[in-house]
Amino acid sequence: QVQLVESGGGLVQPGGSLRLSCAASGSISDIYAMGWYRQAPGKQRELVATFITADEGTHYADSVKGRFSMSRDNTKNTMQLQMNSLKPEDSAVYYCNLVQGLAIKTAYWGQGTQVTVSS
Repeated sequence: QVQLVESGGGLVQPGGSLRLSCAASGSISDIYAMGWYRQAPGKQRELVATFITADEGTHYADSVKGRFSMSRDNTKNTMQLQMNSLKPEDSAVYYCNLVQGLAIKTAYWGQGTQVTVSS
């Protein structure tokens, strides 16, 4: 089992910044991907940013490109999401995600952290 714990959400004014963190623990191996998703009220959960191990690249949703940046510390099994120039439409619950496994992949989710962008 893998446990993911997010932190760093909160209330911020439009144009402001927040930094989310995710700490992973447990039986971590053969990571396929790790990243961030978000879900706003009444909407489906959507990808924000994800790092795919196979291509060693980070992929961002078009809506956050140039504003959000994802980083990882493999030695500590942590990852961060730096969010700049925040907009009201970025308001959502943000979830940390990790997918691992070879032939059979398993996805793990954190409990989520609320980000509210409002004046």
